[in-house]
Amino acid sequence: MDNIFFEHRRRLAELAAMSHLPTMYNLRGHVDAGGLMSYGPNHADQYRRAAAYVDKILKGAKPADLPVEQPTKFELIINLKTAHALGITIPPTLLFQADEVIR
Repeated sequence: MDNIFFEHRRRLAELAAMSHLPTMYNLRGHVDAGGLMSYGPNHADQYRRAAAYVDKILKGAKPADLPVEQPTKFELIINLKTAHALGITIPPTLLFQADEVIR
């Protein structure tokens, strides 16, 4: 289901804007497409960690013996253009905590 939403992220952002609805997602691509904000795992970090798993397996580790890992690095992305268009003021403390602010 996420793939369908991601494929139509621009249209979803347009519909939300037309209805004056603030939106929050788990993928930054939605914010790049016009969504208000996202909070979720940093996928670049997850790919690097996956490479470490592959390295261990190629060096002889049994996949069944490797621990299951959860994401440890998360990112908050805020789109100020969308916030202004919706008439929303993002508190400075939240902007300060954001990993990236799209202006």
